[in-house]
Amino acid sequence: MLPYYEYRHLVGFEETNLVGNVYYVNYLRWQGRCREMFLRDNAPDVLDDIRGDLKLFTLKCDCDFFAEITAFDELSIRMRLEDVTQTQIGFAFDYVRLGSEGERLVARGRQRVACMRGPNNDTRPTKVPDSLRKVLAGVASQG
Repeated sequence: MLPYYEYRHLVGFEETNLVGNVYYVNYLRWQGRCREMFLRDNAPDVLDDIRGDLKLFTLKCDCDFFAEITAFDELSIRMRLEDVTQTQIGFAFDYVRLGSEGERLVARGRQRVACMRGPNNDTRPTKVPDSLRKVLAGVASQG
């Protein structure tokens, strides 16, 4: 088993700017998409809980860029667990361009998420669900 969750993405023209490279905000969108697909594939009970009153609030996200990517580049967005506390989860993301010349790391990002429960006017931190902790162990950073 790989120590990360992989989401594959083919870049489209709508994700590029006038110069032709990918607009930076898309990297952050892909972090969210990768996290969503991880939950869909590995923790459907957590998705059911989100349909109830569990909320995953993104507290912080960032991205460092190493190389430009353009339309029709194929990416592997690889999500790893960095840490988990009582109520928060830290993720790391590697953005890897795939191609005939091999793999190239083009960006690296991070995201911090808080688990919350309650109505929108009274939302409070809650423990990370046990079932989510269990599946996150499969994508834990090594070392």
